[in-house]
Amino acid sequence: MPGTRKLGRKTDHRMSMLRGMVTYLLENGSIETTVTRAKEVRSLAEKMITLAKNDTLHTRRQAYSFITKKTVVYKLFDVIGPKYAERNGGYTRIIKKGPRRGDAAEMAIIELV
Repeated sequence: MPGTRKLGRKTDHRMSMLRGMVTYLLENGSIETTVTRAKEVRSLAEKMITLAKNDTLHTRRQAYSFITKKTVVYKLFDVIGPKYAERNGGYTRIIKKGPRRGDAAEMAIIELV
């Protein structure tokens, strides 16, 4: 399937890792990771924020099925969603940092705008 990166993991492991990273990003506002992971996290995080702009029971349940912490879902719908209510996408920013010391993987910081 074009458009998704496998990140060297099987589907279950990859989705679990990305769910954790999206949860951490929404909880703390920014994370440091590799560029390819940041690009995958960006698409999923922006989908979650778009859900939060329409606060209904259905969208809350969709968010609960993906995000791993209840407190982060509360924050998403009560703080983050209303903050971006007037914005049409582009809720995150990726800033490239340079190569990682151990294996020279290109690092980046992904943060909420």
